[in-house]
Amino acid sequence: MVIVFLLLALTVLVGANWYLWRRLFRDTTRGPGWARRAGAVLIAGGWALAIGALVAERTGAPFWLQRTLAWPGFLWLALSVYLLLGTVAGEAVRPLLRRFLERREKRTRPVEEPVAVGAAVPAGVPAEERPESAEAPEPPSTPSRRLFVSRVVGGAAATVAVGTVGQGTYGVLRGPRVKRVTVPLAKLPRAAHGYRIAVVSDIHLGPVLGRGFAQKVVDTINATQPDLIAVVGDLVDGSVKDLGPAAAPLSRLRARHGSFFVTGNHEYFSGAEQWVEEVRRLGIDPLENARTELPWFDLAGVNDIAGESEGQGPDFSRALGDRDTTRACVLLAHQPVQIHDAVRHGVDLQLSGHTHGGQLWPGSLIAEAANPTVAGLERYGDTQLYVSRGAGAWGPPTRVGAPSDITVIELAARKT
Repeated sequence: MVIVFLLLALTVLVGANWYLWRRLFRDTTRGPGWARRAGAVLIAGGWALAIGALVAERTGAPFWLQRTLAWPGFLWLALSVYLLLGTVAGEAVRPLLRRFLERREKRTRPVEEPVAVGAAVPAGVPAEERPESAEAPEPPSTPSRRLFVSRVVGGAAATVAVGTVGQGTYGVLRGPRVKRVTVPLAKLPRAAHGYRIAVVSDIHLGPVLGRGFAQKVVDTINATQPDLIAVVGDLVDGSVKDLGPAAAPLSRLRARHGSFFVTGNHEYFSGAEQWVEEVRRLGIDPLENARTELPWFDLAGVNDIAGESEGQGPDFSRALGDRDTTRACVLLAHQPVQIHDAVRHGVDLQLSGHTHGGQLWPGSLIAEAANPTVAGLERYGDTQLYVSRGAGAWGPPTRVGAPSDITVIELAARKT
């Protein structure tokens, strides 16, 4: 089954890229030449860089090589998505544009007296005054209608794709914006009304997003003056050796009741145990299936599901067992699908990330199929779930239709 799936995926990938080459390069040129060859090299080279970037990251290749491949390779992934979407959308425009051009030509075509083919041309009549039908037709100097339509549609698709990826990349590199959400908790005492938790997830420090990005995240969080900071997984994509300097600014996070961390699935691709120790060294408290009692509520955290392969999966009983159920409980859990266990253990509020809000539209449709909540606040029985879109990006440093955020959750007592 795995082989069949891989063959099917390869067939789809090759077919989609052949279609792109045909529409953007073959159909927009007059014949074999440098433009068609350049298009083939661009598409094949882009995918070679993208696959190389993915393999280099997962195999722990030298960090300089990861950084060299990451920018062009991951950006090509995003660009190819929107080139394909734009080109497919252009199929609906092609017939409409052709009809428009045909009608315009009919309206502007001059009406001339027909001249019989083979009609005699009087002697002495200059060549330039002879009927047009009596002369051999000249090759057109302008592109044919089909070629013109292909160039217009292909050019528009490429322009929109480049603009979309450019804007989405700028949005990520600019840094996340602050989002504020009020969450009422029935068990929260009046003294805790207005308590602020800064939630940040999916920073994804790696070959693309480095120390400068981490500093932007820290500055943004500290500017909100939170009472508590929750880092809910997917902090990094790489080893402590390569990314320790990039994560160093996290030591400057400041909150009245401290900063806390739970693992995400990407930590288990990057050496989770080492990162837990590094996070602790930076002054952030890891909650590994653990709970701490704060003045007005319990704060708990569980490991990510990906840790099960290493015997370090989530343990809700360990994190939430034997607690005073009359106190409000806030749980940090990377993936939204963990909400069902949270409900069974009487959690009041779960804070998650993981989805990126879909990151690249229409990826949100896939994210919706795989997660109970893609972004925002929803209620599951007596438990509320808030899912952040995340601060960074995985793969392409690009977001479309899913802007990055750092959320300030303001807890509210039901009776104040």
